[in-house]
Amino acid sequence: MPQAHVAPGIPASGDVTSIASCAARLASTRTDETAYTFIDYSADLGGTATSLTWGELDGRARAVAAGLRAQMNPGERVAILAPQGLGYVTAMLGALYANVTAVPLFTPDLPGHRDRLERILADAEPSCVLTTASHQQAVEAFLDDRRLGVLCADTISSPPASAWQPGPVSASDVAYLQYTSGSTRDPVGVMITHGCLSANAAQISEALHVRPDSVTVLSWLPLFHDMGLVMTVAMPIVTGNRVFFIDPAAFLMRPVRWLRLASAHREVISAAPNFAYEYCAARIGEDDLETLDLSGVRALLNGAEPVRPATLRRFTDVFSRRGLPAEALIPAYGLAEATVYVSSAAGRTPARIVALDREELAAGQVRQVAEDAASAIALVSCGVPAGQHVAIVNPQTATVCPEGEVGEIWVNGPNVAPGYFRNPAGQVFGNTLTDAPGELPATGWLRTGDLGVLDGGELVVTGRLKDLIIVDGRNHYPQDIEATAQTAHPVIRRDRVAAFAIAADRGGEGNGGGDLVVVVAERDRRAPVGTDPVEVTRAVRGALAVRHDVRLHDFVLVDPGLVPRTSSGKISRSASRKRYLAGDFTPVGGESKTPAGRHAP
Repeated sequence: MPQAHVAPGIPASGDVTSIASCAARLASTRTDETAYTFIDYSADLGGTATSLTWGELDGRARAVAAGLRAQMNPGERVAILAPQGLGYVTAMLGALYANVTAVPLFTPDLPGHRDRLERILADAEPSCVLTTASHQQAVEAFLDDRRLGVLCADTISSPPASAWQPGPVSASDVAYLQYTSGSTRDPVGVMITHGCLSANAAQISEALHVRPDSVTVLSWLPLFHDMGLVMTVAMPIVTGNRVFFIDPAAFLMRPVRWLRLASAHREVISAAPNFAYEYCAARIGEDDLETLDLSGVRALLNGAEPVRPATLRRFTDVFSRRGLPAEALIPAYGLAEATVYVSSAAGRTPARIVALDREELAAGQVRQVAEDAASAIALVSCGVPAGQHVAIVNPQTATVCPEGEVGEIWVNGPNVAPGYFRNPAGQVFGNTLTDAPGELPATGWLRTGDLGVLDGGELVVTGRLKDLIIVDGRNHYPQDIEATAQTAHPVIRRDRVAAFAIAADRGGEGNGGGDLVVVVAERDRRAPVGTDPVEVTRAVRGALAVRHDVRLHDFVLVDPGLVPRTSSGKISRSASRKRYLAGDFTPVGGESKTPAGRHAP
């Protein structure tokens, strides 16, 4: 039986309503109701809340749109270099109103990302820049000789209602460019159309059973990332629901702030990557825990990076004591090329963990076993797609895989982007199934580069195609090796581990069967500084041998903050591999050496 999920009732891209028209309708029907509230912790540790009604949001967005159209034409690009806050929301919505292409970015002072900002601006070539008054001087200094007009979204005077009105917007018009992380290559902008954005917001609403004015949306996610932008701006406007949000730094400094917001409201919906749930479970102490009441949480989406079963269990164990419903923690899958969202669990039962035989999975086959079996590897079901098709495809033959066989995840729907900005789509967009069953479209498929299987119609993601480590003809998923390594010794920092492969000739040895396995891990900040790295290496080596039957070529323990991450906080295995091969990692208690000069204990 072929592995494909048929989503009924997928709308044509021309049938969706634009975010701008939804916002304008809310402004006319619910003018004085509060829409967005931003809580600022920068000056007051208790937080200072500032709000906009639907009418005020519409007025400010119109002002931004009028200012933009005075300087640029529809389809030209405007870069948003603003801090997290209400000004960012009005800047983004104003760009949508004006039907110019937004490039949601960040302020030049974001640590470690100035070079990335330079490269994105060089690629996008915006005609104008939007910021806020608080950052205008810094943005203008950063732009230097680019000769770009700078508008402040929070100080533009609102024009009379009759002076400017949004023009027609086509579903195929590009709403914004969502730039990929660009950690080891030039960033690439995914072209998200108005149709893609509206469709994906509607798909999320359908999956989470969100109705108008029925939930409270909470967020700390950066608004320049796909999950933060769609969950904080687009989805609440499509459904007409109130939003409370904070700065990512405020969450990282005190993660309990996020959950205290959840405690203060009912029918709460929020989203975050896996590391945030791990972080909350580890960092929120008993005193703060006692202040929480999470019984009003409806859905906490866990996506944007691999969802770990251990994290789901740990978070549930800790916060169920404060009323968190077991079914509220919802694993999800998505990617920027599909706007953001593809599938999620239903949220009506606890997340389903699937135990598969490790040896069979290494051979590309799926066989379920008992969760406590010695050969078991635990994976998380990411539920079913909403409003789109998903197929598990053999990437070599472009045929749908038979049931029980691992293949590449392909996606087809109105949320799939038309391509990359000024960049050939390659094999990513517009692919064709060679044996499409009658209920599936034959063309227009997005290749995700992720591997998975459909189990009872539910999507189980098994790994990343390009990250596969092949040893002695067997496939190993780096996230599994990372999960084993990080629990091998208490000195290793959780979710700061990168596992990758190098060619046998680069390692100065032959293994007769493919790749050599390297693991780079950060030392936990709370671990004793004097821990012997040799002891840690032996623990990791033993754990990988027992759990995966893998011989570790090299292990490098580094100080906190040195394992490369993308701007969204994900571990970058490709950047880690590049640094390792260049000899750029300095081990704890040692000097940097080239890989050929390293001799792991």
